[in-house]
Amino acid sequence: MNRTQLVAAAGETIRHGSKSFHMASRLFDRRTRERAWLLYCWCRHCDDVCDGQALGFRTDRAQGNVAAVELLTGQVLAGETVGILPFDALGTLLAECPVPSRYIRDHVEGFKLDSEGWRPSDEADLLRYCYHVAGAVGCMMAVVMGVKPEEEETLARASDLGIAFQLSNIARDLRDDHEAGRCYLPAEWIELHGLDRRDPLRPDRRGALVAVARRLTHLALCYEASAHAGVAKLPFRARWAVLAAARVYGAIGRRVASLGASAWETRVTVPRREKLAFLLPTLVEAIRAR
Repeated sequence: MNRTQLVAAAGETIRHGSKSFHMASRLFDRRTRERAWLLYCWCRHCDDVCDGQALGFRTDRAQGNVAAVELLTGQVLAGETVGILPFDALGTLLAECPVPSRYIRDHVEGFKLDSEGWRPSDEADLLRYCYHVAGAVGCMMAVVMGVKPEEEETLARASDLGIAFQLSNIARDLRDDHEAGRCYLPAEWIELHGLDRRDPLRPDRRGALVAVARRLTHLALCYEASAHAGVAKLPFRARWAVLAAARVYGAIGRRVASLGASAWETRVTVPRREKLAFLLPTLVEAIRAR
């Protein structure tokens, strides 16, 4: 594919894979939007391979070969074209934008943790995982939006936002993760709150699970607040897009916390009309955050 075809295919990937991120990406200028789509295409593929999913949705296929992802990503970092959409999308992005390779490798490390059946022992372990699977993506997105690789403080705040998003995801997806044989709740938290290690969703201990979920969403809000310190460094339209995405994910976390024991009966989402309603207040926030 040429660049135009790659961007179009990557745009379809994000449109179907994440309605929230697709909406937020429409607020970028065209160049940034296209580069964000190229990055998302590769990240989505890595996630799908690790989880045995298609565009984030469960399928009957087995979990894929993370080692192959690591190999092909290494070839792209070496300047090769591999002829596979997600990797060629990443290669096109790297040809245009100075995304440090350490963030790309860090992101793959997160999927390796999942493929090895890793579970966190404490909060620091959980946050390390969240950095790999989402914080590193925040750093890459910041560079795509124009932050220089040497602006480490701003990149750290971008990482905080990615971590906040992942913590909200974990709180929302406790049932789905359990059914997939995964648990991202730190062992220390499980013991402290009296949850069953083998089945944290046991109905007779649902109150304890609610307490743990609220701990996750509170931590997410703390990281989101920290991330706001770096927003002023972004161009205006990038600020608007980031703040819109943050508001959507913040709403997911708050909804999980407010639903209590019923939070996992259906997947918590933010309706499209509510997302659209966020655009005006985030526009005002973006203007004030200069």
